[in-house]
Amino acid sequence: MKTESSLFAKAGEGSSQRFFRFHLLLIDSLRNYSWPKFESDIFAGIIVGIIAMPLSMAFGMAAGLTPATGLFTAIIASFVAAIFGGSKFQVSGPSATFAVIAYSVVDQYGGDKIFLCTLLAGVFLLIMAFSGVGRVIKYIPYPVTMAFISGIAVVLFSSQVRDFLGLPIEKLPADTMAQISIYSRCLHEFNLYSLGTGCLTLGVLLFWPKKFAPKIPVSLIGLAIPTLIIYLFNLPVPRIIDRFSEGIPQCFPSFALPEISLEWIKVLSLPALTIAIIISIESLLSALVVDSLSDEKHDSDQELFGQGLGNVIASLFGCIPSTGAIARTATNFRNGAKSPVSSIIHAITLLLIVFIAAPFANLIPLASLSAILIVVAINMGEWNEFLRFKKTPPSDFIVFLTVFVLTIVAGITVAMEVGLVLASLLFIKRVSDTSGIAGLEQLEPTSHHEGTSLSQFELPPGAQAFRIQGVFFFGTADKLETALRRSQQDTRVMILILDQVLDLDASGLNALESLYERLKRTNSHLIICNVHKKALRVLLRSGFVELIGRENLCPSLEKASERAKLFCN
Repeated sequence: MKTESSLFAKAGEGSSQRFFRFHLLLIDSLRNYSWPKFESDIFAGIIVGIIAMPLSMAFGMAAGLTPATGLFTAIIASFVAAIFGGSKFQVSGPSATFAVIAYSVVDQYGGDKIFLCTLLAGVFLLIMAFSGVGRVIKYIPYPVTMAFISGIAVVLFSSQVRDFLGLPIEKLPADTMAQISIYSRCLHEFNLYSLGTGCLTLGVLLFWPKKFAPKIPVSLIGLAIPTLIIYLFNLPVPRIIDRFSEGIPQCFPSFALPEISLEWIKVLSLPALTIAIIISIESLLSALVVDSLSDEKHDSDQELFGQGLGNVIASLFGCIPSTGAIARTATNFRNGAKSPVSSIIHAITLLLIVFIAAPFANLIPLASLSAILIVVAINMGEWNEFLRFKKTPPSDFIVFLTVFVLTIVAGITVAMEVGLVLASLLFIKRVSDTSGIAGLEQLEPTSHHEGTSLSQFELPPGAQAFRIQGVFFFGTADKLETALRRSQQDTRVMILILDQVLDLDASGLNALESLYERLKRTNSHLIICNVHKKALRVLLRSGFVELIGRENLCPSLEKASERAKLFCN
């Protein structure tokens, strides 16, 4: 039988925590590196770099900045994340999600503030890495993430209508509803040549036969054909060089520390935290996808460290937020990548494209870039989830629909905040529904009592015993009070059996303390027994055991019953 001393001794077992341990996955990968692996990494990196080029340019423009911004974001962030990240095949860069968020920040606060926002997001990611959040971020509710992604797809689609139709709109607001209002007034002014260019690009992206030029990414073909036609026939279609007079520079961006002030840090902290959370979700999801394709296992905290450092350094060169990209990462692996070197090659490929092909890239029509993003928006939207969530509990569908609508109408930051709050409230409700209490007469034998039915224990008059089932929190304390009020006997001692409470948090501790204080006011006593060792560690560290008295912490119900007799006699 357990003694009190052994009970306290076991509480100290396993108390050590796993902290973030910095290491370089790149160095680990190079230990058994070979020339054939290097050849595979070069091939995969070049392919992914070519694929990333049009996407990065489009995301830079979708962010309200220049195509060069998107390109250098992919170059710098992916280079750093490949060295310091925790996924062997991860390819990082700008994405549709952050193009939309960045455009909102640029529209509301100005173009230079997105760089400070990116810096703050990187710092938040580093904090997440060192605090171990990477292991729990995956528990963000599925309805929230799916609704968020679908809402962003709608926002992205709406933002590309201007360039796809060639509408003469000088400044496009970030608000989707305002965009729709402007489109309705300017629709008759569309550019027929821009519309034709966009449709041609869409046709190539969707229907290009794979047997023709199978080694060349279809997005590159979708840009090359319209660009060549417009150049040869001198068609009046807006191009990159027409909107950005400087075009894409053939040089590396200069180092520039964003303007940092306490006032702007306060203003941008919330959008930066939202960006950091979404980066962590997308990057870890991308790492999980490539884990399922390979035999590798990523390190979540290390990956967040790499993404955080990548965003911090990229922000110092005027770049927008970057994340692990699922499509580019999967393409990297499927093309034979063997190590993080492939992602570094991808960055070098993009840099060479900038230095060599910038004059040609400046001739790309804006309608073609918008067509690429329209396809991205259509593919990223989780449209089948609308039907799927209708078959799930109504609460999940309500959360999904609310976050989806808020993302479009109220903005991304508001949608994420409301979504997480709603999901948390629903979780608390479900936990409350599944937790409960059982009186002595309802208890069944457990391993703690070696098969003896708990109902055979005879408690002294005035003592009652309850087993907590599930999570102990404030709702459980209310249920205990209700049970006591319904009881016909005068309760002098309450015994709580906590063998099924595997852990306690601040809410559970507060509920226990409140229960103890209420019993104390009526000259009643609280005894707890059969405490799980993990929960016991929490009770000891919090000082709760000292509050009720160590003599009122018993290793078994039998000992607790003997202790109760002292109060009842």
